[in-house]
Amino acid sequence: MGDDPHPTPPPKLHATALTRTFGRGSRRVDALGPVELDVAPGEFTCIVGPSGCGKSTLLRIAAGLLRPSAGRLEIRTDSARPAAMIFQDYGIYDWKTVLANVRFGLDVQRVPRKEADARAHALLARMGLADFAQAYPSALSGGMRQRVALARALAVEPEILLMDEPFAALDAQLRTILQDELLELTQATRTTTLFITHSLEEAIVLGDRVLVMSSRPGRIIAERRPPFARPRTGDIRDSPEFTALKGELWELLRGEVRPEAVPV
Repeated sequence: MGDDPHPTPPPKLHATALTRTFGRGSRRVDALGPVELDVAPGEFTCIVGPSGCGKSTLLRIAAGLLRPSAGRLEIRTDSARPAAMIFQDYGIYDWKTVLANVRFGLDVQRVPRKEADARAHALLARMGLADFAQAYPSALSGGMRQRVALARALAVEPEILLMDEPFAALDAQLRTILQDELLELTQATRTTTLFITHSLEEAIVLGDRVLVMSSRPGRIIAERRPPFARPRTGDIRDSPEFTALKGELWELLRGEVRPEAVPV
């Protein structure tokens, strides 16, 4: 037999027997794992699970903000800027203009100012923020701030985008709008994305895969692939397949979730 003419590319993100604990002795908390995880190039992977199950811990390990207690997590890339992270609380700088915020990572990389400005302006135009380039974050709504955070992350052209419940603080209508914007954007760029959310609807709309985590210590207990071709739009929310998958995911989560932490 000859070589496979279309070999499967290696995963961009690979976790093996990954665990994380906090504290020692009687105060030790097993927060995460063991987790086995592969995320393929260009794939949008969503992780859902109950509060406190270690979802954000997993993402922070992927971003290099935490070290695993055991096992390993690899990001396989040749890029100088392999990953960019977006938090729920925006993480943008109040004392910098919108343009300077978006350009920040490019300045760190010492990208020439003319090129950095051009790239930042192009992203702001794409996000509908061209008129706010010289404004400061205090003048922006929550949704606009999150658009700035997304533009800043994408400006450095990361190979992996790590998103920790970025829309959780927004109202339902704005959250839906930004879901649809992110869907359009990531389908255009095909950026490999690992996305943490409490929302089953959000996971189904955005994800190529939805992974379900157990209660703490978080382990991946199920995987589902939304049956919607790419490119897709938010109109899939109205389909019977969407409703059926949301119900199936909730059944998987039901035994893991405390009554006060019901996903929407």
